[in-house]
Order: sequence, then structure tokens, then C-alpha cells
Amino acid sequence: MTLTAPEPTGIALLQELEQVVAVELDRHLAVAKEWFPHEYVPWSRGRDFDGVMGGEAWRPEESGLTDVGRISLTLNLLTEDNLPSYHFEIANMFGRDGAWGTWVHRWTAEEGRHGIAIRDYLMATRAVDPVALERSRMEHMEAGYQGDHMDNPLHVVAYVTFQELATRVSHRNSGKECGDPLAEQLLAKIATDENLHMIFYRNLLKAAFELAPDQAMRAVTDMVTGFRMPGHGMSGFERASLKIAVGGVYNLRIHNDDVLQPVLRNLKVMERTDFGPEGEQAREELAVFLELLGEKAAQFDERLAARQARVAARRG
Repeated sequence: MTLTAPEPTGIALLQELEQVVAVELDRHLAVAKEWFPHEYVPWSRGRDFDGVMGGEAWRPEESGLTDVGRISLTLNLLTEDNLPSYHFEIANMFGRDGAWGTWVHRWTAEEGRHGIAIRDYLMATRAVDPVALERSRMEHMEAGYQGDHMDNPLHVVAYVTFQELATRVSHRNSGKECGDPLAEQLLAKIATDENLHMIFYRNLLKAAFELAPDQAMRAVTDMVTGFRMPGHGMSGFERASLKIAVGGVYNLRIHNDDVLQPVLRNLKVMERTDFGPEGEQAREELAVFLELLGEKAAQFDERLAARQARVAARRG
């Protein structure tokens, strides 16, 4: 009788993956390009707000962004603002030593400039109410962030793989919808960072499938079927999500076609032949979920098309 070696778990799995982390870190550092947030901010358009500087109070008509663009950029910024909580989660899971620690700090540093750049842009262009924005930041950060299954390293790797791509898509589409070429350029730069982060985690997840296929499959299924964006807990998230869904920034169709399917195809989860009973069960659950999601996305498409037709008819 042939005995199959048990899959590594916990610390042992993290140690096995560290070699891959080191390789992926070197690859990331070789392709990531240095950029500076201040170069994408139109400082000459800024002026003092009311308050201690005695400037002018913000007025809604000053915003040059579309309604969808303003909501989307605000949501993206508040999500980026919770970086301290995200850093705590991954540093607590992956550690702060060796290749893992080097990556955690590098990732945090790169993510940090996203919030800096978006906030500076919004303030210089007077695109949003600064008082409301600051109050929302305080409320969101005070609540903190704790993801699902954050006690399991493979669940964390699986989640950030999909989340980084979702964030990249959201930033890119926000830029296209906001109505300002400079904002689009800035968000494209941020989206490039997010894409590189996704590739790092995706390649790590791919290596995990070789080391522990059943665990990796379970982690992917759990994260896909229960996926929530990191900003889901902020006040007004559901209302803002509906606006950006209708506006074409992020919705069920985009989530399925531009986030889930590309990663799953790259990982070849439906083609693998090395799963045991647990992995096969997880894959079957994923297949059922994806079929239902496809149906829901089609229903959303139909409702959106009908809504757009009604709007066009009223304008015509």
C-alpha cells in the first residue's frame, strides 16, 4: 500500500513557501517602477479651505468629477486608508523576518502611496467635501478591519490574490469613469501597482497548489464564495457599491469576468488531477457557485440594460 505524505500546514507550509516568496520578491523588485505621487497632483489648482487658513468653504459645484467618479474615488481612498489594519493582518500571519517580512514591508510601502496620491489629488482639485471625507476616514479606521479566515495562511494568500485584482480593476475603471484625464492617469499608475501585487500573490498561490493542493483548493473556494471587498464595513458602503455597480466601475459581471475567471484560469483549478476527496469536494462547491454567479451576472446585465434604455428614452 502506498502512503501519501500529509500536506504541510501552518508554520511548516509558510516555511515551504518562503523560497517562493524570495524568488517572487526578486522578480517584483526587478519589474516594479519607482513613481512619485506628487507628480500626479495638480497643485496649482489648489487653494485654502475655510478654517484656520481663512480660505473658502467647499461647495459641491466645485467638483469636476462625475457623480460616479467622486463616489468611487472616495470609496477607494477610504479603503486604502485602512492600510494599518491590513498591514497588521498580514504581518501577524506571515511574520516580519526573512523574505516574508521583506515582502510585507515592501507591499505596505507601495500601498501607502496610493492613499497619499488620491487624497492629495482630491484636495488640490476640491473634488470632495474635506470635512465629510475626514469624518469618514476616522469612522472607518476606528472600526478597523478583520478579514474572514485570517487564521489560515492559505486563506489569506487566496483572498489577497483575488482582492488585489479586484482593487486593480476598481481603480482602473474609476479613472475611466471620473471624467478627468489626470485622475485617470493617476489611477492607472495605482492600478499597475495593484496588478503587480496580484501577480506576486497569485504565483505564491500557484506554488501552494503544488505543495498542498487540497488545502489550496479549499482556500480558493472559501474565498471566492465568501468574497467581500476590504471596505465592506464602512458606513454607506452598500449604497456606494450600488452606484458604482450601475456606473460600470465594479459589479457582478466585472467581478466574475475580470477578477474571478482570470485567476481561476491561470491556476487551472478545473484541470488539476491531483486532488484528494477534500479538494474534489471544494472544487465541486466552487463550480456550483460559479454557475449561480454567472446566472446572477446575466440577470444584472438585463436589469442594467433596461435601466439604461429607460434613461435614454427620457432624454430622447
